[in-house]
Amino acid sequence: MVTTEEIKALRDETGVSVMQCKKALEEAGGDVEKAKVILRKASAAIAAKKADRTLGAGVAAAYVHAGGSVLGAVVLACETDFVSKNPEFPRLAYDIAMHVAAMNPQFIRREDVKDTDVAAAKAVFEDEAKDRPADMQSKIVSGKLDAYLAEKILLDQPFVKDATQTVRQLIEEATQKFGEKIEVTRMERLSVR
Repeated sequence: MVTTEEIKALRDETGVSVMQCKKALEEAGGDVEKAKVILRKASAAIAAKKADRTLGAGVAAAYVHAGGSVLGAVVLACETDFVSKNPEFPRLAYDIAMHVAAMNPQFIRREDVKDTDVAAAKAVFEDEAKDRPADMQSKIVSGKLDAYLAEKILLDQPFVKDATQTVRQLIEEATQKFGEKIEVTRMERLSVR
C-alpha cells in the first residue's frame, strides 16, 4: 500500500498530479525510482498526444553567463496564457536558456538539420570507417552520425542541470505537468569569443 507521504514526496519532486503519482507508485510497488521512470514514460506518451495542438502563448527567456561573455536565449511556447503565467514556466524557459548558453546546440530538433550538413558529416565518417571491415562500415557511420547529431541538437542533448535526462524529456515532463503542448520555437546563443 502506498502512503500519502510517499505520494506527496513524489509530487513535490516531480510536479506531476497526485493521481498520476499514486498510480505510478502503485505500479512500481512503492519504489520511488521506478515510479519516476514510469512517469517519464507516461510524459512522453502525453506529449505525443498533444503534438498537433496549436501554440498561442509563451515566454522568452535569456541567461547570461561568464561575466557577460555568453548569452543563451529561448522562446518557449505553450497553448495558453494560463500556463505561460505559471511561475514554473518561465523558470523552465530560463533553465533551457542556461542549457543553450552552456552546450551551444546548433539545431532545435533533428528536422532542422539540413541534408547538406548530414551529407558532409556522413562523408567524413565514411572516410574514417573506410579501413574497417565492409560489413561494419555502415553501422560505424550510422553510430557516429547519430552521436554527432545528438551533440548538435538541443532536444537530444543531456540536460545540463541533470544529465540523466535529455532536454526533450524535460519538456515532455513539463507537458505532463502543465497539461499543454510545450515547444522551444526559437533559440540563440551569443558569445564575445
